[in-house]
Amino acid sequence: MTSTERARQGMAAVLAGERRGLGGRLLFAGPAIIASVAYMDPGNYATNIQAGAGYGYSLLWVVLLANLIAMLFQALSARLGIVTGKNLAELSRDRFPRPVVWGMWAVSEVAAMATDLAEFLGGAIGLALLFGLPLIVGMAITAIVTYALLLFDRRGFRPMELIIGAFVGVIGLCYLAELLIAPVDWAGAATGLVTPDLPDTAALTIAVGIIGATVMPHAIYLHSGLTQNRTLIRSDADRRRVLRFSNTEVVLALAVAGMVNMAMVMMAAGAFHLGHSEVAEIETAYHTLTPLLGAAAAGVFLVSLIASGLSSSVVGTMAGQMIMQGFLHIRIPIWLRRLITMLPAFAVVAAGVNATQALVVSQVILSIALPVPMIALIVFTSRRDVMGDHATGPLVRLLALTGATAVLGLNAVLLADAFGLPLPFLGG
Repeated sequence: MTSTERARQGMAAVLAGERRGLGGRLLFAGPAIIASVAYMDPGNYATNIQAGAGYGYSLLWVVLLANLIAMLFQALSARLGIVTGKNLAELSRDRFPRPVVWGMWAVSEVAAMATDLAEFLGGAIGLALLFGLPLIVGMAITAIVTYALLLFDRRGFRPMELIIGAFVGVIGLCYLAELLIAPVDWAGAATGLVTPDLPDTAALTIAVGIIGATVMPHAIYLHSGLTQNRTLIRSDADRRRVLRFSNTEVVLALAVAGMVNMAMVMMAAGAFHLGHSEVAEIETAYHTLTPLLGAAAAGVFLVSLIASGLSSSVVGTMAGQMIMQGFLHIRIPIWLRRLITMLPAFAVVAAGVNATQALVVSQVILSIALPVPMIALIVFTSRRDVMGDHATGPLVRLLALTGATAVLGLNAVLLADAFGLPLPFLGG
């Protein structure tokens, strides 16, 4: 019996009341853990290093806000899959007009490529720095390893959940170690966490990048697919119980992801802000960490970056496959999907573009694409003809609309700045 079959039997026993305790609850964990990787990908490293080095702890509130929005939308995405048995892309294809579906698919594919650019480059940069390899060789190794990991998906959902969970554990432990090594101003961090501040337009660009790197379009699509038909639900009581398990997992998994992101900013602020505020690239951060905090800190930083790049690249490919299959009812071989999504990364390197700057730009692209799945998710989860008694209530709808409005507002300000329109409410 495979691990997936054992997990399904165990979940059925829990729902039937034949199994109790923490072990039974843990069988339902997995989808949110996989989705949480999207919130700790290399794009986060790029934006968080720039935020911490350039602005100290003053942008921590953006990380907190983004994480709270992410919790809400991932919980809604999971709810959609559990209740309807379909993922967000499939429901969009079934219920929206054809031109809207094609537009959503096009925007989602661009977002998937921007996602993979960040993830693929991050893993390659980490490998290249850790082992002294040319970046192109690091990219080739990343491609091979991620493809090998993707093959485990053929064995059902459980092996992939366990593998990604192990990567998440590595990332979390690495940043716990970094916080113990870096000289963190905890009072300053607490102030930055609860005091909204955007010092200038460059800070705005980084803030929008943080939103794009934290609330990920492909994660919203993916989570609805990871929860659909994962376990046999025989009654509405079963469904409500599965939803409770899912909500708990979302809060815990994304709380860990949020703390990792905050730790990234705090490490960069403690290590670089005073005396090295110009640090804005992953490579520079690594080389600067060695004399400042020692080789151990720099090595731990790279290990976490590699774990982030490999795991998030796997998750990004899974999401891209789900998006294409849901919108177009087309499933292509996983190696071809892997090839399509990593080509932009090779193009960026071949063109000589700064890798870290490409990561930051990719996160801004993601933030601009983000309203598409966010709005679709709000629409579907609030409709009783789709969700039945599990449609969202007025309070949840208000919170979701507020979160989407915050993202749309940040995007609008960023675009106004890009086109040179005056922004008098921003300093500098």
